[in-house]
Order: sequence, then C-alpha cells, then structure tokens
Amino acid sequence: MSLVFDIALCALILGVAAMALLGRGLFASLAFFIVYGLLIALAWLSLNAIDVALAEAAIGAGVTGVLLIGAWQALNAQSALDPDPVAHWITRVFAGLGCLAIGGLLALAILAMPGGTGLTTEVIDTQGQLDLGNSVTAVLLGFRAYDTLLESIVLLAALVAVWSLTPQGLWGGIPGPRHRTRPDGVMASFGRLLPPAGLIAGVYLVWAGSDAPGGAFQAGTVLAAAWILAVLAGLQDEPEVTSPLLRAALLIGPALFLLVGAVGAGFGGFLAYPEGFEKPVILAIEYALALSIAATLALLVAGPPRRPGGAR
Repeated sequence: MSLVFDIALCALILGVAAMALLGRGLFASLAFFIVYGLLIALAWLSLNAIDVALAEAAIGAGVTGVLLIGAWQALNAQSALDPDPVAHWITRVFAGLGCLAIGGLLALAILAMPGGTGLTTEVIDTQGQLDLGNSVTAVLLGFRAYDTLLESIVLLAALVAVWSLTPQGLWGGIPGPRHRTRPDGVMASFGRLLPPAGLIAGVYLVWAGSDAPGGAFQAGTVLAAAWILAVLAGLQDEPEVTSPLLRAALLIGPALFLLVGAVGAGFGGFLAYPEGFEKPVILAIEYALALSIAATLALLVAGPPRRPGGAR
C-alpha cells in the first residue's frame, strides 16, 4: 500500500505541475501551483521530513501563493496581462524547457553523489554538542549557520526591494489597502478566533524546534499568517513603515544572529556558541528570527506603501 500511495502521489504531482504550466488561464495556473506546493509538502511528509514539509506547506504553497495571487490582481487591474496567445504559449514552452533542464541537472547531481552515509556521523556529533534533539535545527544553526544568517538577510533585502516600488509622495506610508468586513461576517469571526491560536502555535513551533519538527521559519510563517488574517478581517491595520517598533521587529533576528556570531569569534570562530550555553543561545536566535520572519513575510504580502502616514 505504501508503494501504491507513493506512485499515486508522484502521478498527482506530475499532473498538477503540468496543469500549472499548461492551464488555460493564469489564475488557474496559480491555483494549480498552490495545490502543487501542498502535494510536495505531502511528499516530504511521506519521507518523514516533517520540518521540510511544514516549510513547504507554509512558505512554498501558502505565502508564495498569496504573493502570486496579489501580483495577478495588480496586473489584472492595470490590464497588464498579455492577451497575445502566441506569446503566451511561447512563454510556456520556454518555461517547460527550463523546468526540464533544471530537473535534468538535479538528477545528474543526485546520481553523481558518492555513496556512504555522507555527513550523518558529523551531524550526530554536532547535535550532541549543541544539546539539540532535532537534527534539522542542528544543521541549520550548526553546520550551516552562516547560510541561515544570509537567508534572513535576503528576506530583508526582498522587503527593501518591494518598498523601493513606493509611489512618489507615499514614502513612509502604510502598505496595502485598508480592509473592512462586516462585524458579524465569516472573515471577522475567523480574524478574532484564529490569530490567538496562531500566536500559540508559533511560540510552540520555535520551542519544539530544538528537539522536534519546527523552527523559526515555520513559526514565522504561522505568525505572519495570523497577522495577515487579522488585517484582512479589518480588525487591525498595517503599521507605517517608519514605525520604530516595526523596524525593530524586522531587524532583531538578523541583528541578534550577527551579534552572537561576533561574540562567538572569541569562542573559536564566527558563529561559535559558548560551551554549556549552546541550546539557550540557539533558542534566543530562533525566537528573534521567528519575529523578524513573521514581520517580513506579512509586509511582503502587504506590498509597498499605498496610503500616506496617518491614513486609517
């Protein structure tokens, strides 16, 4: 039954990927892309890679899907979508060829990998030294902490790029439109009920991430989703991009990471952790990163400032 499930799942993934590429309309392709992300998360789950599955479902399907739909709405409102069917199909052909090329390169890379256990022994040893039960967290904050730091900075750079699209006269304003819903409507009810649960889930995911599936990126996505839901329900508004508290939330994760890295230079090298305090320091970094990731993702979804400061 496991083999049958895996074969059926692979067939669904390939079918949905083809529909995302060959769908009749752009919106249909976006919908299939979101379904594709959820199926990929299920595939990772079947491989017992729970951390990767959580990240794929939250970021690959959820946040990325929302960003793409927002871009589609903006282009559609400006009538910027290309109606030329010939150009449309040429784009799809080149996209398909690009996907095949990347897939082929990945297959060659996997086939060229040497046999053996790889870095399993080193990961287990580092995991014990860091007092972490989750090997994924040990890799992200141990082996490749430098990469993880750069990833958090790349998110900030992406937000700066989005803010650079701010229209003249709205610098320092409020991102996104002001959402209003009926106080007794479904969206308003969800906006009151789900964000508290999302807050608890986000805090738990960071705490559990040291010994079980979870971590800063997964928690940050859940927290961002809770904030976005509250905004869509009209219960809260986006803050002004010049808000000191907002800037602090955006910077606290990378800043603390850099500070720990600089202090770690005195304990054996950049991003080395003080002996006996590895787990508390890593948890502090994870919580700070979760806050920064949540603020960054929520603001990426909101887009550039569209209203002047003080417009509520």
